[in-house]
Amino acid sequence: MHTTYVIVTVVAAATVFGTTVVDIVAPEWVRGNMRSYGVPEWALLPLAVIKAVGALGLLVGLAVPPIGLAAGIGLVLYFLGAVFTVVRARWYTHIPYPMPCLLLAVATVSLFPAA
Repeated sequence: MHTTYVIVTVVAAATVFGTTVVDIVAPEWVRGNMRSYGVPEWALLPLAVIKAVGALGLLVGLAVPPIGLAAGIGLVLYFLGAVFTVVRARWYTHIPYPMPCLLLAVATVSLFPAA
């Protein structure tokens, strides 16, 4: 397995897990942002679970590559949805927030064929 793929995958999984923890803790600034985007507060936990499963899938994918590819694609779609949600709410200054996770997910999927 290619070293770069492993490093990017582990960093992506750790980053997504970190954002999952923030969603689970749900400080007021997160809840306020979600309200501003039109996302109901009750959706925070299910969204956090989706991200956690995706991050776990990336790690499992190091041993079972098809699962990692599916998780990577799922995370790309998830974070594209996050960007779309921010744009739809017209909070253009918040677009950079989901971008690191999106770029890491894209990098993981992009590097998959080389692994």
